[in-house]
Amino acid sequence: MLKYLGERGNDMIKNIEFKDEIKQLIQYKHFKEFTPIQQQAIPVILANKDVIGISETGSGKSHAFILPILQMIDESINQIQAVVAAPTRELAIQLYQQFSEINQFNEDIRIKLIVSGKDKDRMMESLKTQPHIVVGTVGRLKDLFVDEAVLRLDSAKTIVIDEADMTLEMGFLTQIDQICSRLPKNLQMLVFSATIPSQLQPFLHKYMTHPVTVMPNKKQLPSSNIKHILVNCRYSSYGDKLLKILPGITPYVCLIFAKTKTDVIETAKLLKDNNYPIVEIHGDLSSRERRQALKVIAQNKASYVVCSDIMARGLDIEGVSHVISLGLPSNLDYYIHRSGRTGRANRTGTSYLLYNKDDINGLKVLKNKGINFLSMDYKNGDWVEVRSFDYRPNKKKLSEEDVEIIKIAKAPVKKVKPGYKKKREKQIDSIKRRQRRLMIKASIKAQQKERAKKAQREKRLQGQ
Repeated sequence: MLKYLGERGNDMIKNIEFKDEIKQLIQYKHFKEFTPIQQQAIPVILANKDVIGISETGSGKSHAFILPILQMIDESINQIQAVVAAPTRELAIQLYQQFSEINQFNEDIRIKLIVSGKDKDRMMESLKTQPHIVVGTVGRLKDLFVDEAVLRLDSAKTIVIDEADMTLEMGFLTQIDQICSRLPKNLQMLVFSATIPSQLQPFLHKYMTHPVTVMPNKKQLPSSNIKHILVNCRYSSYGDKLLKILPGITPYVCLIFAKTKTDVIETAKLLKDNNYPIVEIHGDLSSRERRQALKVIAQNKASYVVCSDIMARGLDIEGVSHVISLGLPSNLDYYIHRSGRTGRANRTGTSYLLYNKDDINGLKVLKNKGINFLSMDYKNGDWVEVRSFDYRPNKKKLSEEDVEIIKIAKAPVKKVKPGYKKKREKQIDSIKRRQRRLMIKASIKAQQKERAKKAQREKRLQGQ
């Protein structure tokens, strides 16, 4: 399995002669240079290899498969040649929009969006003419391909499973398996994800042939453009503390991450009740509400976006200046994904982490990974530095005499005898007197040394 192409990947992509419409698309997108994941993945995909692409959100991995797929499409063949499966409707819509940008330069490439929330009968009617590229959610792709048999994915040469770890986490792997089991044996499979959980391995072994793994960043290092601030919630709930610190934050766009769908809903309600302009992204929203939420985000009409890790994955939100995490996620790598939504394009960003005692062990792990946390609190209209989560006061080293006194004071008394208290006090007093004598001797010795040094200095001066 090939990994870490590095500079080789850059050299390989320079030798690719893209179609004119691809060159125009690259220019339209203002791509000045390919990102590491693009440098490594694009040449291998064009060589018709199976690929596992591992890279975090915002690394450019979408165009790492979009560009080579567009390059390989033959618009003269009226059948589906590539299918892209996404775990959420929002991500599918975003990918569809990115693919569709090619139509400004080549109108002959047909791209179809297959997601829930659209009239199913009309969608099936539109499939009388099969597209060249299909982008959709796993459930609706399986419905129209396996159940209804109107979507002819069996002609596809390439399938992309985007955000594969999220697909697994949301329980869609069985449906993906039902789709892939009906596709051609020589199918090219491209799996892109921020992480590859061990539970995905059997699926990958089943359908991929000698896959090339491209993983530009062997270790996920925190960006130096991001300031990480810890806020202790020892005496407050996450929600109460959030309301206390928000007046101290002036964001362009602020992503607020909660752990679960319920937490997202409760946090969004709390902020709405306090007149904050927010958008919430979670699974309970209707298709219309989710479309409206994405529209509001795209038009920068709300400064705060409340979401969970799952629903925010893959969403391309421009201008994120601040990130707030209401506690640590169960997967600590997700904290790096969260904070990495800000501080992009050579801009600086701030990531606030509201924590309690349950997060301490996770904080230690993140600190060992190289994240430099600054512990602060917002008090009386100002951010002030406070003690670190791992602060430990320096304990005074006990002398031998102090240790003896403690031993005597704490020694258990097996049988109480008359005068035992006076006897114990006498022992302790004796140790203290000995301690004072030793201190006096040490002081006298230090004074004698200092006088001797002074005498030597005077003698040298006289000799000169």
